[in-house]
Amino acid sequence: MADRLFIHDDIKLYTTSDKFYFEPTINPTEIMIIDRVTGEASVKAYGTVKIPIPPNAYKPVCGFLGSIKLISGLYLVVAKYRILAGRLNGHDIFQLAGTDIIPYARSTTHLTSKQIEDNNTYERMLRAALETPGIYFSYGYDLTHTLQRLHSVAADFHKMSLASRADSRFLWNGHLLKDFSHDQFARFALPIIEGFVSINNVTVNGHQLTWSLVSRRCVHRAGTRFYMRGVDTQGNVANYVETEQIIERGGEKSSFVQTRGSIPLYWSQYPDLKYKPRVTLSHEDHVAAYTKHLRDQHQRYGNQVLVNLIDQRGSEEALEHGYRAAVAAAALPGVRYEPFDFHAECRGMRYHRLNVLIDRIAHEQTEFGYFLSRGGTVLLRQSGLFRTNCIDCLDRTNVVQSLLARLQLNAALQLLAVTTANSVHPHLDTLFNNVWADHADMISTQYSGTGALKTDFTRTGKRTHVGLARDGVNSLTRYYKNNFSDGFRQDSIDLILGKYVVAEGEGNTVPCPLRRDRDWKYITFPSVLLVAVSMFCASATLPARYSSEVLLYLMFWGAAVGATLSFIFKHGKEFVDWPRLDRGELAAARAPQTSL
Repeated sequence: MADRLFIHDDIKLYTTSDKFYFEPTINPTEIMIIDRVTGEASVKAYGTVKIPIPPNAYKPVCGFLGSIKLISGLYLVVAKYRILAGRLNGHDIFQLAGTDIIPYARSTTHLTSKQIEDNNTYERMLRAALETPGIYFSYGYDLTHTLQRLHSVAADFHKMSLASRADSRFLWNGHLLKDFSHDQFARFALPIIEGFVSINNVTVNGHQLTWSLVSRRCVHRAGTRFYMRGVDTQGNVANYVETEQIIERGGEKSSFVQTRGSIPLYWSQYPDLKYKPRVTLSHEDHVAAYTKHLRDQHQRYGNQVLVNLIDQRGSEEALEHGYRAAVAAAALPGVRYEPFDFHAECRGMRYHRLNVLIDRIAHEQTEFGYFLSRGGTVLLRQSGLFRTNCIDCLDRTNVVQSLLARLQLNAALQLLAVTTANSVHPHLDTLFNNVWADHADMISTQYSGTGALKTDFTRTGKRTHVGLARDGVNSLTRYYKNNFSDGFRQDSIDLILGKYVVAEGEGNTVPCPLRRDRDWKYITFPSVLLVAVSMFCASATLPARYSSEVLLYLMFWGAAVGATLSFIFKHGKEFVDWPRLDRGELAAARAPQTSL
């Protein structure tokens, strides 16, 4: 039974005209067979199956990730390359470094030319989702669960396959594996998570430690920065990430968990070409959604401190008031609201003001504690959790989470008699700061498309002018991606997670959502703007001397540039890259809304 806990790592993939054969490379005892015509899959004992092609005619793969239906039919999804991230709790952890998608159908002659074009678009979406940085897996360790959860389950739990016992909130290929849940596929179905993993071996005062950081991105309400905000009717919030800090020394293991997630109200902030689109609160029952989310949080993690870092003035003010009102109206036991206006408190690079927040919640960090086990015996359990958010749950959130994690690291190392209260360890400090900054960049890239802001503080403990300049570049890059490429990225996420499922006959008997004609303004006004800017620049630089005629040309083309830009920004929603695989929510967002 123990072998069932480990998934086959290196696999020979044989492809014939009608079947796929998955043969484990090392000590094979079974072979998985998938029929390319019917899609049926089964696992047979090794030696009972004869593969009708030469033994060397295989493609090496390092994992079976599942299958997905596109217009031309089913596609096989396999892991081709991996990078060893380190060894956690006795198991190797890998980062996905390359995948392959292989159609079951041998040709596309059964499709129209338009269907082939749409199918190619779906293929690009699937590849884009699989190429997102920060996808991890293990052949023997359940990355979807924290150490405390793994020590709080029945004995039968550990006899289940990794895919079947995975926390569905963080199983990134759950939709791909939905047809491979049967027990016979236990050693082939490879679960993956999206997030961040850093595993570091470090020596402190002669003690050999492994210090790790693991973040798991939730599949519910997953998406991009401006297209996925707030909460849904099930209590799921956007950009929800569970972060676990793990310390290992021999048989001793410590774990500290935090979460981040969008403010659990019905709110949105759809792109409209403005640098900071207006926040919109809907008229739905915010208290009910907030209550559903917090009850789930409390059931899973215990008492909650809601650390809210958004601005209490300006464009974020109404959202802060709404959050505060929902907390007061629900009055849930074991939940405390802790607002902290990060930008106001730390204005002028006064980041030492963060100590004000840390001092206010220090007693609860002591009360909540952390998980600790020795030789399999649980000595301490974490009884509560800090749920931190800012507007994006990225930059400000990461700064505060890293401060809380550092306090827990110090406390755990002192409890384990590794360090003392006043000892200094520059190497560990540098490692900690750099890993948390790398973590910020990865989580930010997955949600916003760029690295995080304010990572100079996380790396060095202070804000710098170079860091401010880097933040400016990242902010401009975010602006471009959020307005002009995030629609495709949102579609990619919805496709791989099964939020949108390709219909049978799509593009022929069923309309294909990819075929969406743009309004005439989408091409006309950018073209006019390009011509006007070109003519203005030519009029300003080419003449040897300026005459009244040249000045009139400059005034005319300058006015044309201003008028065109004014029109484009007034109708900004019509020029951004919207998702095409709409599920209703985003389609409604295109209509004019009342903003805060």
